[in-house]
Amino acid sequence: MDEKQSLTDRLIAAEHTRDRSFPNQRPKHAATLILLDHTGSVPTVLMGRRNPAHKFMPGKFVFPGGRLDPVDRRMGVASPLPEAVERRLLAHLPNRGPVTARALALAAIRETFEETGLVLGVPGRLDEGKVPEGIWRDYAAHGFAPDLARLSFVAHAITPPRRPRRFDTFFFVADATMIAHRNSGAIGPQAEFVELVWIPLSEAKHLDLPTVTTVVLDELDNRVKAGFGHELPVPFYRELRGRFRREER
Repeated sequence: MDEKQSLTDRLIAAEHTRDRSFPNQRPKHAATLILLDHTGSVPTVLMGRRNPAHKFMPGKFVFPGGRLDPVDRRMGVASPLPEAVERRLLAHLPNRGPVTARALALAAIRETFEETGLVLGVPGRLDEGKVPEGIWRDYAAHGFAPDLARLSFVAHAITPPRRPRRFDTFFFVADATMIAHRNSGAIGPQAEFVELVWIPLSEAKHLDLPTVTTVVLDELDNRVKAGFGHELPVPFYRELRGRFRREER
């Protein structure tokens, strides 16, 4: 069986077991950040275990991420996205422009900061007018600015219709050397994540994961083997006219 088709079949099989009786809703833009550490003998990936008390994916291991926030459109950056990455994002955002592409990349960095306490960026202080009120002020207070030049865009997936929550999610990758500061107190029994683990990429698939996370890990593994270039097409998973599809853009 074709490897790409097997990834699609895995999502199809998972959907057959899920409740699809909810009123349909428009998926919300979201962004996820996959952090890779290459300093050891094998690459490791950062996974967070969601709070078992939460209703949405309790106890599952996931990448940091969440919904796009309006403030992400107003946050300044130290460096923009690479042109090739922006082009790929815009190919997946046919009705949007560069502002949305940049905001999604910023959302991935912001959510990582909120959920893990990790500040990803470079030393520098942006003008106050380029830092919106709220969580971005907390981020900037550490003396760093977001560096989008070191992000890669590797996958795109939309939650199928009639699920309780629907997201139009963009998956980014960054090297662990982007971690500029670690803010304590983000992980704990009352937090979004109750633990963080750095785990070899080859072993991460054996954790308790959402199906889409398993599929993205497989896509990431294939991408690493293909050289991980920005010019590589990016897979897009969605359900269209009742059929689950994997496309490349």
